[in-house]
Amino acid sequence: MILPFRNPSRALVLTFAVVAGSGWAHGPSAAAASGVFLSHQALYELSLVKSRGNNAISDARGRILYNFSGSSCEGYTSEFRQVSELDSGEGKVTLSDLRSTSWEDAAGKSYRFKIDTRMNDSDAAPVDGVAERVGDHITVKLTEPVKKTFDLDGNTVFPTEQIQHIIAAARAGKSVLELTVYDGSDNGEKVYNTLSVIGQPIPGDHAPASPDPSTSNDVMKSMTRWPVTVSYYDRDARAKDGEQTPVYAMSFELYENGVSRALVLDYNDFVISGAMGKFDVKDSKPCK
Repeated sequence: MILPFRNPSRALVLTFAVVAGSGWAHGPSAAAASGVFLSHQALYELSLVKSRGNNAISDARGRILYNFSGSSCEGYTSEFRQVSELDSGEGKVTLSDLRSTSWEDAAGKSYRFKIDTRMNDSDAAPVDGVAERVGDHITVKLTEPVKKTFDLDGNTVFPTEQIQHIIAAARAGKSVLELTVYDGSDNGEKVYNTLSVIGQPIPGDHAPASPDPSTSNDVMKSMTRWPVTVSYYDRDARAKDGEQTPVYAMSFELYENGVSRALVLDYNDFVISGAMGKFDVKDSKPCK
């Protein structure tokens, strides 16, 4: 979801932020379309799956610590920290450190976000803003990296809305879903067209090939989940030969309460996995 993708480390860092807010996601948590959002903390271990193309990566590693909380009456808050390294060989290692917080109104009317990124010894590159749905459009007001106000098409959705729509489509038996998404990524002005492909439901009693703390958690054991792949396209890029290549694609198993596991990110030149290493359910306050 983030540019410049010519810098793969920045792309990796900010993509997870989107998913978490998405993200997860940018993802690790969001709300079910008609159900209770699960407040939780999750730790993800990042590793390189494979490398291909001209911009080969020899190794990738890192961790994400993610906190998600809230309710349908007070909205949803995510707090996110990621530290990662990309090794491109010959001693060229890029260290990135990202901290992100976001809040989204449960009805998708308002979205606040703040992303702070550091690459190696560079200064922080903050993005800070708020997006409000007003009538038939969305007004975005940025305070960083520059003060700016602009409008988006009213059909654009925010990150939690995106997951809500995916879960609703999965429950309805749909296999394909197209959405335009705004998440505050890149310089706060980027909008992406997304294509989600949804697989057949996986019953809660179906043991995964690679278990993790979510699959053994008592709260999650009875939850249905779906394999999902979301491809992200630069809305402003022109298609070549009538077909546009995605900037990247994200695959994961999405539970009906919004938690995601078994993350895989495909950046065309390399593929990163995010395996859940720790998962804790948090107390949440019910709406009065």
